[in-house]
Amino acid sequence: MTDQVELTDPRALRAYAHPIRLTLLGLLRREGPLTATQAAAATGESVASCSFHLRQLARYGLVEEVPGVRGRAKPWRATARYTSWPSDSDDPELAAAATALERTVLDQYHRTAAAWLERRAREPVAWRRAGQLSDHLVYLTAEETREVSRRIAAIVEEFAHRSADPDRRPEGSRPVHLIHLVVPRTPAEPEAPAAGTRARSRAMSDGPDATAGRENRAAAP
Repeated sequence: MTDQVELTDPRALRAYAHPIRLTLLGLLRREGPLTATQAAAATGESVASCSFHLRQLARYGLVEEVPGVRGRAKPWRATARYTSWPSDSDDPELAAAATALERTVLDQYHRTAAAWLERRAREPVAWRRAGQLSDHLVYLTAEETREVSRRIAAIVEEFAHRSADPDRRPEGSRPVHLIHLVVPRTPAEPEAPAAGTRARSRAMSDGPDATAGRENRAAAP
């Protein structure tokens, strides 16, 4: 698996902008190679639906069949850890396709966060304390904003090897979805009601399928 695959064809961005395809690609990155039948069991979709969407992902180089496997039910694997695409294109078609994809990704982020809130009360106390919801409003230049994103990505990268190698995951670890959003505001825009909010547990009070430069990187929407 390579580090990332970049989508620069508007047709590829439009093809990727589908909730089931985002889910399937994230699943393959997290769990490793799976057949369409196994993917269906994990997602609740039909085998026929998973098979169709996996073929569409393969068409644009996002997944591939595992070579050398005999039998009718061939497993699929992700081709890269991240998917990136330009969000600053001057090409109207590419810019529109990127915006449509990002709206789909944002919807996935919302569903992920909402699902956590639904089950949080049933989670062990340590994980209830670990989950966080916060935002910050700061004044930065464009370059400083990119530097903040680079620093965050560097911290996360320290733990990235655990995704590919289960033997390197410490006891008690589990998948944790860190969602990173950077939203430049206009000077005249009213302050968002939630700006400066930080929801976290008392334990944290003493003391989470990334954006890097011009690219948007989605690992596991």
